[in-house]
Amino acid sequence: MEGDLVIQYQDPDFDNDLCNLSCMSDLPKDKATLKVHTKVYQSYNTDSTLDTASLSSSSLEEGPSGTQTRQLPQPFIIPAFSFDVELKLKQGNEAYHRDGTLLDVSKNMKSDILDKLAEAIYAHNPYPTREEYDHVAQALINKHPGSANGWYCWKFSLKFKMGNFRQKMRVAGCSEVRVNVRTPGPSPKRLKRAKKSEVNFLPDFPEGKAHSDFEMERSAMVMEMKKRKVDWKQIGEMMGNTFPLRRKEIVEDEPLVAQVKERWPALFREQRIEAEFARLTSVDLKSSFFTGLDQYLLRFLELYKAKSGIVGLTRLMRCLDDVTDDDDTFTQGMKVGVVMVKDGEDIIATSVVLEESVILPDLKDFPHAISLLMGLLFALNIDHPKELRKCRYFGDVQP
Repeated sequence: MEGDLVIQYQDPDFDNDLCNLSCMSDLPKDKATLKVHTKVYQSYNTDSTLDTASLSSSSLEEGPSGTQTRQLPQPFIIPAFSFDVELKLKQGNEAYHRDGTLLDVSKNMKSDILDKLAEAIYAHNPYPTREEYDHVAQALINKHPGSANGWYCWKFSLKFKMGNFRQKMRVAGCSEVRVNVRTPGPSPKRLKRAKKSEVNFLPDFPEGKAHSDFEMERSAMVMEMKKRKVDWKQIGEMMGNTFPLRRKEIVEDEPLVAQVKERWPALFREQRIEAEFARLTSVDLKSSFFTGLDQYLLRFLELYKAKSGIVGLTRLMRCLDDVTDDDDTFTQGMKVGVVMVKDGEDIIATSVVLEESVILPDLKDFPHAISLLMGLLFALNIDHPKELRKCRYFGDVQP
């Protein structure tokens, strides 16, 4: 038998719903019913439902109104269930409002409800947060209060159903969940999932396109970038066409910034950073950033004035005044940052630094540099540094 095997068992704690078996101790003591199937990784986007659920590359050219978001809508809209389930729920609601009688939800009925909810959640976010599970379960009970199970029980059933649904999508070949398949090892790896604002985190290759096709176009783009007079219109088209390959490399392989710059030199140009950010989030980078900056600027200045007497901040400002011209000196130990070089009271250079290297030199001002840094963090899938966990951008990006 070829391929990886997936073993599931009927869990009596969840009305005998099928759950993935990860440990033999999870099996019921008395009797266990197992289901075994094989993972298949042959094709991507095999049908229209997969295209919709996985946010495939066919949606890259759509505007903000035509894309989905990574945040579940508030309030969450409960989808329509099958006709018989809707009829039973309607009768249960009427009985509950009449005399408080609760509806006895059968196993098949519960499974149908969970399947529909899992599909609706996955269309927005394959990895919902704990709070989002709460919102969905509460929305279900608010719409159908006659259910015998409280929203807390529905929440746990929904979490297990989402795990099974993701496994189903892995078998179907969805890249965004396949990248997080478990591998044997001493410790689990970090979960690779989209940030809240990303709508095209890891798109599948378009139908009829192979890795070699993207690689040929990438090589042609590198050659074009070496020319004295670059055709930027052609570069923009190539960057859009090769987006699935670029995201696959960045998310799955997690290369160093220097390696990304070597393979994708066009990505580190200002216009290309803005275009990549738009592909990921369907949001204009500068417009979103400067709108947030304007919103919080007065409060930021108040905090700056209030903290200006702190010894640590004073020392930091003195260090900035004493910056040397040696790149290796002022970028040493700097994972993420913006460096300003001063001549007296004048700022003569502003640069973006990633992994101790100047990535974007000679930018026109500090806010402009911060906006491009934010775009690079999204484009290169770099997490906010833990050392700066108490620091935040002026405004969160909202799609």
